[in-house]
Amino acid sequence: MRQGFTQLSVATRGKGFYEITAQIQAWVIEQTISNGVLTVFIRHTSASLMIQENADPDVTRDLEAYFSRLVPENDPLYIHTTEGPDDMPAHVRSALTQTSLSIPIIGGRMVLGTWQGIYVFEHRRHAHKRGVVLHLIGE
Repeated sequence: MRQGFTQLSVATRGKGFYEITAQIQAWVIEQTISNGVLTVFIRHTSASLMIQENADPDVTRDLEAYFSRLVPENDPLYIHTTEGPDDMPAHVRSALTQTSLSIPIIGGRMVLGTWQGIYVFEHRRHAHKRGVVLHLIGE
């Protein structure tokens, strides 16, 4: 059994989806592990990870619009407001999505569906550098 670890730095420009599939797949190939499992983990509480369709950008635009309606800024029920009106909604969005993904590796490649891509889902308005940890275990 072998393991590999790395961290990606993902620059975001504000709210939205940032696809990282190609970066991850390139690293997986470098590891020369044929079969195993990849864990993808984001080290933040105001951004998350998502596997979503990557063929039509309208999908991610619609998801962003939906989350904006579902978790609006400036809700009077929020107590945590010291970091700005987008901070508490970012935490709620992160709680509703995922901070960790598990993806099977077969034949040295991620086993994703035809239209699936891996995204950092940024929940804050301003640019950030997001750390995404990759851990691959297998043989």
